[in-house]
Amino acid sequence: MRYDYGQYTWRASSSQLLSKRGMNWASNLFHIGILGIFFGHLFGMLTPHWMYAWFLPVAVKQQLAMIAGGICGVLTLIGGSMLLIRRLFNQRVRATSTTPDIIIMSILLIQCILGLTTIPFSAQYPDGSEMMKLVGWAQGIVTFKGGSSEMLSGVAPIFRIHLVLGMTIFLIFPFTRLVHVWSAPFEYFTRRYQVVRSRR
Repeated sequence: MRYDYGQYTWRASSSQLLSKRGMNWASNLFHIGILGIFFGHLFGMLTPHWMYAWFLPVAVKQQLAMIAGGICGVLTLIGGSMLLIRRLFNQRVRATSTTPDIIIMSILLIQCILGLTTIPFSAQYPDGSEMMKLVGWAQGIVTFKGGSSEMLSGVAPIFRIHLVLGMTIFLIFPFTRLVHVWSAPFEYFTRRYQVVRSRR
């Protein structure tokens, strides 16, 4: 609905033209990290266990999640911090920033820190049992399965805080600049090539 009735608000509001200093490093680190986190959570949490049980043990899956998630989390934290500092203290960028811009970036960084903080807690359960509780909860929520909250019984509070903030981000997503993720130019890969001929 927002895309149909408020297309001028559906944008990334890039500030690169206002100040390029450090922008490439910050933006690339942040986007590579957060895309890795997104797809890692998407496939790691929502893929049914039977689809990978025959070649990927739960314990190995958790190790992969901790390593890959840790790397992507650090990239996101570094890049996001650089972007937030730039948005707060660069006068030209700050002049075009809105309060929601600063709030959503701050929330993402807090969520990233919470995610990194969960890694030591996950390491206490090398068999992956704690991770599978979270996987069961996520799949139960997506499939509208009753009693999903019972699967979180006994998990560390840090996981619950991480989940609550994650669901909060999901709820406010349509009202923030994060919607620009759905406007990635994927059609470039499917449209016909443009023939260009030089004039002689």
